[in-house]
Amino acid sequence: MVGRALPERTCVGCRSRAPTSELLRIVAVADEAGHSLRPDRLRRLPGRGANMHPDPACFALALRRRVFGRALRITGVIDHGALAEHVDASATTPGQPDRVRVASKVGRPT
Repeated sequence: MVGRALPERTCVGCRSRAPTSELLRIVAVADEAGHSLRPDRLRRLPGRGANMHPDPACFALALRRRVFGRALRITGVIDHGALAEHVDASATTPGQPDRVRVASKVGRPT
């Protein structure tokens, strides 16, 4: 029996393809100042979404390349404060390995 293929999306930061379970969906919510980016962990918010690894490096790449406006098809000023807090909080969540710490342990005797 052949298993079904998992849906894949492209990260707007690093441009690599990954299963949707590994990516964070981001939507733009209109407010009085323009648009603000919000994480959509349950993938249920209405509107166009962009996908990104919940990693500060991918978030920094996406901001530097200014991809959120193009990916979400919006113009004007985009507030990314709430998304930055979410990405920073998810990067330092206990229980998940810290990439820097894991990488520094490679090659050490146990």
